[in-house]
Amino acid sequence: MTSQTTMAEPGQQPGEPGKQGSDDGLQAGLKNRHLSMIAIGGVIGAGLFVGSSAGIAAAGPAILVSYALVGMMVVLVMRMLGEMAAARPTSGSFSAYADRALGRWAGFSIGWLYWFFWVVVLAVEATAGATILEGWVPAVPQWAWSLIVMVVLTATNLVSVGSYGEFEFWFAGIKVVAIGAFVVVGLLAVFGVLPGSDNPGAGFAHLTDAGGFFPEGPGAILTGILMVVFSFMGSEIVTLAAGESSNPQRAVSKATNSVIWRIAVFYLGSIFVVLTLLPWNDASIVKDGSYVAALNSIGIPHAGQVMNVIVLTAVLSCLNSGLYTASRMAFSLGRRGDAPQAFARVNKRGVPQAAILSSVVFGFVAVFFNYQWPDTVFQFLLNSSGAVALFVWLVICFTQLRMRGIILREQPEKLVVRMWLFPYLTWATIAMISFVLVYMLTDDAGREQVLLSLLVAALVVAVSLVREARGRKAGATPVE
Repeated sequence: MTSQTTMAEPGQQPGEPGKQGSDDGLQAGLKNRHLSMIAIGGVIGAGLFVGSSAGIAAAGPAILVSYALVGMMVVLVMRMLGEMAAARPTSGSFSAYADRALGRWAGFSIGWLYWFFWVVVLAVEATAGATILEGWVPAVPQWAWSLIVMVVLTATNLVSVGSYGEFEFWFAGIKVVAIGAFVVVGLLAVFGVLPGSDNPGAGFAHLTDAGGFFPEGPGAILTGILMVVFSFMGSEIVTLAAGESSNPQRAVSKATNSVIWRIAVFYLGSIFVVLTLLPWNDASIVKDGSYVAALNSIGIPHAGQVMNVIVLTAVLSCLNSGLYTASRMAFSLGRRGDAPQAFARVNKRGVPQAAILSSVVFGFVAVFFNYQWPDTVFQFLLNSSGAVALFVWLVICFTQLRMRGIILREQPEKLVVRMWLFPYLTWATIAMISFVLVYMLTDDAGREQVLLSLLVAALVVAVSLVREARGRKAGATPVE
């Protein structure tokens, strides 16, 4: 198959759309409806369906405050990222902006760390999906289901960016409809107007009738934050995908402006419904999962199987987007000279084939580690990528502090999305993220994640600084 390496046109700012209406030769195959659903679905991860029960058990109704605080942090980070992405849409997103604003070492480091994070996520989600599918078709072993899922979604990403967008449109659509229906049905049951509902105890009293709103004390809010913060990872994917649309500026602006209601409805709304349908300490929440327990409480038949279908959809969506995100970050790194040049090539369909296949290979290796050494090697991979989400958000904040001045100096007309109360809210967000990282050091599971993630980050930064020093010594011209 023929391939070509594409660079910015003469006089074109690096990272700006070229003649194809896309970034750096990538196919502009994403439609507005694709980007809208990618933006909405990116907020709804499998962690919301699976992990919310642990948060409720740890903090009680106060978990709503945890979700609200993390949601506010994500809204602010997305606003900063939206400001930069609307002005300079590119497949490298925050890695490319950090490269320009903070230095080559920053773009290299955060780009590879983000790639590493999503490669590990591929293994986690492939295993989770395989577990559900094996329960339905036990004749096919779990490892085979992992292989099938990975191969199908790899083929989807290889065909065209439009096929990725189409798959994600339907995956995200199912998640959105499911959460929306859950919130509506749950509220009808809470207000006692759901036909056939057999949960007369449902109501707002559940928020305080089992030990008060803070049954585990106000400090449990912080514990809850550590448990829910990583389920928000993925909201930034739309800024990477925008570079492959015909109107990236409009797409980013729309996604950034809608992130508030998305978090309010999908996270706060659905968890609020769970907490009003059942007491927070009801044993079924941990046993069956928060959403299944809530549906069972109002007599919805086959709630467990219905939720399995939705969770599988969320898993496939995360896998699909994870592979897309990892490959586009690898493509951007290759284009900037921070990864093999093969990653920067696109085939005749405008797809970075080498970047996709390389990401998949490492994803398969991680899946193998998960089956072969789940408690040693794979656990190390999980922990060493655990705090990367927070590192990414921190880098976005520091990058935006510098990029605002660069954009105003070079292309002030591009500043169509602005961070609120700049720079005060940016510094406040930096303080919030830093506090979460420091607080994780007081938590047994969190401490290992932060320390191992810091170790891996330090190694990557050291590699980038050595490369930069060698480049200066050899008299190489830096790549923008």
